[in-house]
Amino acid sequence: MNSLLLTYEGFQDQEVVYPYYRLLEEIDENGEVHLFANKLGRIFGILGCHVPCNRLINDLKEENKRAALLSSCSLLVLPGGVKALEKLRQEKYVLSFIEEWYKSGKIIASTCHGAQLMISAKITKGHVISGYYSIEDDIANSGATYSREPVVVSKNIVSSPHYDNMAVWMKTAVKLATQVL
Repeated sequence: MNSLLLTYEGFQDQEVVYPYYRLLEEIDENGEVHLFANKLGRIFGILGCHVPCNRLINDLKEENKRAALLSSCSLLVLPGGVKALEKLRQEKYVLSFIEEWYKSGKIIASTCHGAQLMISAKITKGHVISGYYSIEDDIANSGATYSREPVVVSKNIVSSPHYDNMAVWMKTAVKLATQVL
């Protein structure tokens, strides 16, 4: 299974490190986890953990690269991290990519403040969305119903409010993504 994860340096460590290594367990001999961020190589979270970034966020500006990702990947992960997400959600091409992914019907997994990317991409209306308690009003104002459940599945969106729920959130997202293949 090919998957991709969107973040920015200064991410919430638990919300990137766990999904990244969990997704590595799911790849087959030709699979890949595409970790997109603002720079290549080691990127660091706010607590000092690092992950190897192999793709630049700017790659999402290029139509042919976007199309290749849409056709070859089955899961998009939007981890939280307030500081990282504040930067990432300013990039309009990132938001349009998230919207394209959503419209393709493929699985989007978001946790904590990752819901803010979906709100900015305008894909939450009519869904039940779980996210960090401090963005409850943002989720409701986007036309979605807020939930504090550990994991919520609403059509092709799998959301979770906190990194305490990483295991059940990722298990659910991976299961759904492999069914979509």
